[in-house]
Amino acid sequence: MSEVVISEVRRDHYVDSVALMRLSQSLMKIEGVQEAALMMGTPANLALMDDARLLDETGRHAMGGDLVVGIRAATDEAASAALLEANNLLGRSQRNGQAEEAWRPKSLRAAVNGMPDANLALISVAGEFAAAEARKAIRRGLHAMIFSDNVSLEDEVAIKREAQESGVLAMGPDCGTAILNGVPLAFANVVRRGNIGIVGASGTGIQEVTCLIDHLDGGISHAIGVGGRDLSQDVGGISTLMALDLLDEDAATEHVVIISKPPPDDVATRILDRVSRSKKPATVCFIGSPPLTMPTNASQAFTLESAAELAVGRQVASLGLASELDFAKSGTGEVVQGLFSGGTLCAEAQVIFAEAGLPIRSNVLLPSLSDARSESKAHAMLDLGADEYTRGRPHPMIDPTVRSPVLREALQSSQTAVVLLDIVIGFGSAADPAGEVTSVLREVDERKRPIVIASVTGTDSDPQSRLAQISKLQAEGVQVARSNANAARLALEVLPDE
Repeated sequence: MSEVVISEVRRDHYVDSVALMRLSQSLMKIEGVQEAALMMGTPANLALMDDARLLDETGRHAMGGDLVVGIRAATDEAASAALLEANNLLGRSQRNGQAEEAWRPKSLRAAVNGMPDANLALISVAGEFAAAEARKAIRRGLHAMIFSDNVSLEDEVAIKREAQESGVLAMGPDCGTAILNGVPLAFANVVRRGNIGIVGASGTGIQEVTCLIDHLDGGISHAIGVGGRDLSQDVGGISTLMALDLLDEDAATEHVVIISKPPPDDVATRILDRVSRSKKPATVCFIGSPPLTMPTNASQAFTLESAAELAVGRQVASLGLASELDFAKSGTGEVVQGLFSGGTLCAEAQVIFAEAGLPIRSNVLLPSLSDARSESKAHAMLDLGADEYTRGRPHPMIDPTVRSPVLREALQSSQTAVVLLDIVIGFGSAADPAGEVTSVLREVDERKRPIVIASVTGTDSDPQSRLAQISKLQAEGVQVARSNANAARLALEVLPDE
């Protein structure tokens, strides 16, 4: 197959990574375009683009502060059309931003001078610059939410120790979700206010629990993301402990929920010891952890669903959706193909299948589970947001077409009994993820395809509307569950008897 590769570099031209991912998605829709990406010219990004055959010699010489456009197309005409559209979109984005916001500070110092009452900085720059910007914020007395990834572990530890000494909170790096004083930040949902505080080392874990709490008529005081590595051995839970201190002193918070994958034993002990000294009851959900000895004021939840239930004091099972699904057991395939956009939702499904004694294979297998990759009948639980699926491409929550080829393959496989999906909506997510799923489903005769079970993480107040997404899925024969955990259990129920 012939291909044409062209690159363009805009010197010292920063654009937020989420905005660039959306622009890249638009270019992929142009006929004849095989691959396209707009990225900042960091060494890591240039390596990704080069691996994807998106760089010519011009692009390979970009610097960290440069914006790089890379296009691979079938013809010169298609490549030129895509480059023209990229420049049109970049110009339109810049004009829209100026129209919506006349004041655009060029530095953190200028922003602080313009907003002297601000107490938080959200940092979303290329990873190699994020640590420096976080330190600037901390030294000005600001809490820092670091959305950026690709920050070294050494820098993360240094940033969090400095924040701790300064009495401010460092959230992240790679902190994708927070709700502070009712304000959703990054990938978050519109949920009601209430008395439950969340501390989470997982973005989609926070989203699932906050949305389930909302469905159960509970509400959120604050949801504090700390970044996926905060409870690692090296970081030691610095931000988690500080967040627990803040929620302990917060009059609006009456119950605290902690969400993470299992930390090392000594870190878990440190967290539980802090919980034991709290004045408030807590729910601890270390996904994939064995039973732990809990403080007297705390309960252990083994799924995100049960974490929400314990916090509210009501069962998700009492909700009406998907209480009695109308489908027969599959009589064809033998395995479940779980295709997840949320890494913690993938982990939760692994826990449920492991509890049922079933073999599992995954690209992100929980450490507590034995690897069953050699078993042909092992059930697949794939995190499609992992590097091998998003290298050079947006995350599937931003671009749901990332999941489409894998979904198409699962639907057409004679081994597949059930396809298990998560649909995550809210701020930052794609405008219509259910629409992309249903467009792939329509390619396969419903009478010949496996059972498809999905859950929708979100609320009816989100921009995409949970109810609207559910309606689209149900119209195409998808069985929609109350929660991600409920979807996994339903998948177990309809597997053919051995």
